[in-house]
This record gives sequence, structure tokens and C-alpha cells, in this order.
Amino acid sequence: MDNYIVAMTIIGIAALSMAWVPRLLEKTPFSYPIVYLLLGMLIYLLPLGLPSPDPIWSEEYVVRLTELSVIISLMGTGLKIRRKFGLKRWRIPLRLISITMLLSIAAIAFLGWSVLGFSVAGAVLLGAVMAPTDPVLAEQVQVGPPDDEEEDVVRFSLTAEAGLNDGSAFPFTWLAVVLAISAGTGGEWFADWFLRDLLYRIAVGAGAGYLIGRGLAYLIFTLPKKTNFPKAQHGFLALSATLAVYGVTELLHGYGFIAVFVAGLTVSSVEEEHEYNVEMHDFVNQVERIAMVILLILFGGSIVTGILDHLTWQGALVGLVFLFFIRPLTALPSMLGTYSTIKEKLAVCFFGIRGIGSFFYLSFALDKVSLPEADALWSVVAFIVMVSIILHGVTATRTIRLLDRERKQTGRPILESDQTPNEI
Repeated sequence: MDNYIVAMTIIGIAALSMAWVPRLLEKTPFSYPIVYLLLGMLIYLLPLGLPSPDPIWSEEYVVRLTELSVIISLMGTGLKIRRKFGLKRWRIPLRLISITMLLSIAAIAFLGWSVLGFSVAGAVLLGAVMAPTDPVLAEQVQVGPPDDEEEDVVRFSLTAEAGLNDGSAFPFTWLAVVLAISAGTGGEWFADWFLRDLLYRIAVGAGAGYLIGRGLAYLIFTLPKKTNFPKAQHGFLALSATLAVYGVTELLHGYGFIAVFVAGLTVSSVEEEHEYNVEMHDFVNQVERIAMVILLILFGGSIVTGILDHLTWQGALVGLVFLFFIRPLTALPSMLGTYSTIKEKLAVCFFGIRGIGSFFYLSFALDKVSLPEADALWSVVAFIVMVSIILHGVTATRTIRLLDRERKQTGRPILESDQTPNEI
């Protein structure tokens, strides 16, 4: 009971500090995820008797904690994007979740197999869990609340990418699971994976998210205007909708991550300027920050209690190569032919922030199958996420400010024009 009270007190104080820490750090080169990561490391170095946060032996609890954090963040991400969906208007994020993600998975899977000596299933899993960018830790490079006007090329591209690829990486996580289960049993598994885990689950996720989102938008915006149906007045509806959309989609064996993002995007697109969009976003954003604080403290604690114990110099090298070379180089083709400056292209290529989503996918897969390289996978993924939090956290604020200043000085439009000749 004493340990429980200590943990509750620490979480309460840390969450309370979120009321001031982001504002206090606005003029510094540091992001608040770095602060809470370091705080977690410090707390677990003290003799407080807290339970071990090391996820290596407890994949199931990591699945649930990270799952909840990611779906809440995805709803907030969908609600704050104001650009209506279209192949031209969304061409950069659509390229990032196809061209870039596939190239990234292939490149890091090859390094996992050839350099780290992982099995084919383990190497594919490493590629799959590192493919998605993170909607939880990427606030500095994302668009703001629905009433914020700053939705430039960089912010929009990175926000939409984070919303889309957290579900798009799921088929490849399942591919690693299927490879581990089907090793040596022939090739019949491929058709099942392709039809079920790739086509069916994505289609159900997108379809359920859109249909439920349209239904919610009708209840929130349209029905009160036509009848005496009461208006929705509380932001917690967004959190309730998040759980309902995710649950229904998962019961249909679709990808709930995709459904939650699509539902949020659908609701916000019906009446973009409605103040209730802001209220819903603000509520889920507050819940998301509390969840993020808890997870960052646990992650910081895991760093000093053993999660990096199985990291070799080869694993660290693969992680650095991924962050500094694979992500930027694989993202570059997605930016070709777009109406953006060289600096904007480089920013989108560089800020592929990794975080909580990677922990979810890894724990999800290892809860399904046992892999001989499981401990090494945890260490490599934890190292990449740790470096990403620090590297991107230190550089994001300054980079975005420089891009904003340059855009204002040159008078370039915030958004890409739908009539520009460079569009593809």
C-alpha cells in the first residue's frame, strides 16, 4: 500500500506540473518529454521501493498502457487537422505511409537480419515497430488545436503521417507474428495475411471510423439544428467516442488505430469552425498529456533498471543509422515534386519522431509469439526511442520557429495551394 501511495503521489505531482512545464520551456531548446524522461530516470534511482518498470518480462501490461495512450492521441490528432481529405491535398502524408514506410521497414529489417543476426521474423518485427512515427511525443512539430491557424506544410505532413501510419504499420507487425508462427510450414500463410491482416483489417478500420464519425457528427452538429435533440456540451464525449470507436472496430477485427483517427478526422471535417471541435480536442489533449507523463516516467525508469542491458554496439549503430540516414533518405522521395522549400522538405524528412507507438507494436507482437531475440529487440527499440526523444526534442522548437520566420518573411502561403503546377 505504501508503494502504491508513493506511486500515486509521484504521478499526481508530475501530472500537476504539466500545467506549467510546457510554458516554462517555450523559450528553451528542450521539449517537455525530455524533462519527464529524465525525471523518470531520477525517480527510479532513488530508493523509493517502486515496482520495476522494465517491460521485458511484462509485455501484457505494456500493451494496455501504450494502447490507451496511442488511441487517445490519435483522436486528438484527427480532431485538430483542418485540411479536408483528398489525394492532392494529402499527397505528402499518403506518400509517407506508403513509399517511406515500406522503404524504412525493408531497410531496418535488412539491418536487423544482416547486422544484428535476428531471425527473419525478428528482423521484420524490428522494421514494423520502428516504421510508425509517434502522435504522442510529436506535439512540437504538429498542428495546434482546431482554432490554431498554423497548419503549414511541415506541421500538416508530420501530423497526418503520425495519424495514418500508427495503423498502417499493423499489417507488418502481424506479418512478423505470422512468420514466427508459420516458420517452416510452407507458403500458405501469405494469402491469409494479405487478405485478412492487410486488406480486410485496413478496410474495416477505415470504413468503421468513417461511418461512426459521420454518425457522431450528425448527433453533434446536424440533429440539434433540425430537432430539439440536446446539444453536446462536454469535451469528454471525445474520450468516450475514442473508446467506443476503438472497441467496435476491434470487435469487427479491424484496425482500431485507423478507425479512431479517421473518426476524429471525419467529425472535425463536418463543421471545421465549430467551437465544440476545440472543446473535444482540448479534453483529449489533457488526458493524453497525463498518460504521456506516466509512460515517460516509466520509460525513464526502465532505462536505469535494465531495458538497455541487451544493447550491443551493433544495435546502437543500427539505431543511429535509422534515425540519421534511413528515415531522412526514405522520406525524401515522398517530398519530391511538392510545393515546399528545400528546408521544409528536409524538416519533414528529419522529424520522424519515434515513441510510444513503437512500444505498443513490440509488446503486442511479443505477447503473441516468443522470439529468441526479444530482449535485444526491447533494447534496440528503447535506444532508438530514447535518442529520438532527445534529438528531436532539442531540435524541433528551434527548427519550426526558423521555418515560420522564413515563411513570414517571404510571404509564402501557410498551406500548399491546390492549383500549384508542381502538384502530382
